[in-house]
Amino acid sequence: MQPTPAPRTAILTVDDDPSVSRAVARDLRRKYGDRHRIVRAESGEQALDALREMKLRGEEVAVLLADYRMPRMSGLEFLESAMDIYPVARRVLLTAYADTSAAIDAINVVDLDYYLLKPWDPPEEKLYPVIDAQLEGWACTEHRPVVETKVVGHRWSARSAEVREFLARNQVPYRWYSSESPEGVRLLGAASADGQELPLVVTPDGTTLIAPGDGELAERVGLATRPAQDFYDVVVVGGGPAGLGAAVYGASEGLRTVLIERTATGGQAGQSSRIENYLGFPDGVSGAQLTDRARRQAVKFGAELVTTRDAVSLEVNGSARTVRFADGASIDAHTVILAMGVSYRQLAATGCDRLTSRGVYYGSALTQAAACKGKDVYIVGGANSAGQAAAYLAKEAGTVTLLVRGGSLEQSMSHYLVEQLREIKNVSCRTCTEVVEVHGEDHLEGLTLRNTSTGETETVEAGHLFVFIGAAPRTDWLDGVLLRDERGFVIAGPDLVVDGATPAGWILDRAPFHLETSVPGVFAAGDVRAESAKRVASAVGEGAMAVMLVHRYLEGLE
Repeated sequence: MQPTPAPRTAILTVDDDPSVSRAVARDLRRKYGDRHRIVRAESGEQALDALREMKLRGEEVAVLLADYRMPRMSGLEFLESAMDIYPVARRVLLTAYADTSAAIDAINVVDLDYYLLKPWDPPEEKLYPVIDAQLEGWACTEHRPVVETKVVGHRWSARSAEVREFLARNQVPYRWYSSESPEGVRLLGAASADGQELPLVVTPDGTTLIAPGDGELAERVGLATRPAQDFYDVVVVGGGPAGLGAAVYGASEGLRTVLIERTATGGQAGQSSRIENYLGFPDGVSGAQLTDRARRQAVKFGAELVTTRDAVSLEVNGSARTVRFADGASIDAHTVILAMGVSYRQLAATGCDRLTSRGVYYGSALTQAAACKGKDVYIVGGANSAGQAAAYLAKEAGTVTLLVRGGSLEQSMSHYLVEQLREIKNVSCRTCTEVVEVHGEDHLEGLTLRNTSTGETETVEAGHLFVFIGAAPRTDWLDGVLLRDERGFVIAGPDLVVDGATPAGWILDRAPFHLETSVPGVFAAGDVRAESAKRVASAVGEGAMAVMLVHRYLEGLE
């Protein structure tokens, strides 16, 4: 039997002008058609659909060539979305001379590899050298075909939703099948699973898992779940912006660095659909994109990233600092950076716990966005995370209603986001409103709302409720070890010194460093620190600053 030939790597070109689209594809086929598959599209949406189909078939895409000016979806928007599907494909923007400034800006927004001016005649001088260089660059990049994990579950299965969210946030490619779909039924039958316990997870090597826990799932899909060493220079607990910033700077400066995360890197910021006020991204960046770049950057410098490890205690053992995990294992280091961030507070409405992940979701739950198409969606919260989710979900949902306890959005949301929401026709806001009860049997069907000013109640139909109601630090495991404020946030630096006196138990003859806690050698960075700014940029900065202070601390040990 003749072996099946390997599929040709694709070069995709998209331009809304049919004549230009055909001309680009013709010139590309003339030079590269014998070695590469040339894919032509006439809109960003059509091109994204083609990329998704190629992804499912396991095909590789080497170069994306997009026209800058296209209706509905610009070339810049297309390339940004395409990054999530083929992150290592080389990106080229085709632009007129008048748009060169936009092309230069795109270098930062979408990591643009090149911009090409129209017209490109003769292609031998203006087009082919550019594509040759991009193909050569792509060939030197890690681009092994991505294999997929299959997940079979029920729409209203809480654990199915949690598994999908876990895989998505950890950047593990997977394909979802309803347990009632033909393929889902086939997979359940092949795995001898009756569908009563969901989800079924089929790993790329064919291993089947029935309703796996996060730890087992992480190991089976190739995530690191155990530290490679017993002792490090610094252990970073928490993988949000502060933790990732600390991991990048610690590893890049030669410190033996390990980052411990209990679920997935990114924290609350990683779940954000769009961050528009982060320095250097004038057109915004999704939390997932920012997290993925930071994670890859940390790994490039040599940091270890360990997932599904839940820290439960911190101990001081001489000059070592010991972090113990829920399974009894532990890890030692000279220093510890606490960057656990915060978690969303739980909604106290009657029936909410029973319907969590069955229509009630904490955080953006981007994996649920497709299910909201044409539906009436409710969001509880009035801060930036709620506003970003509203803007994102409004693209598909019929209506999006923000439920805010306060008297106005301006009290808690950035001005730019308030103005943006006002321009979106299917987004509305109900102030002085709280959810007092959620209704439904196996999934959310309705909400009882109460006006906090008048006391009047109203019941509305609802199938999706997303909750963003403030932050609670994950610091109970530090009780009795270091000082925290009345809300549980870690006190650090100058805030520890009261009336010129250091905290009880402080054994050094110096004052605590700026981010140092009441335990020498243990630092707090980002949202978990008392009086922090609760912004992505400041969290990243504190992560970097914590590494600088780690160096000072280590110098004192010599």
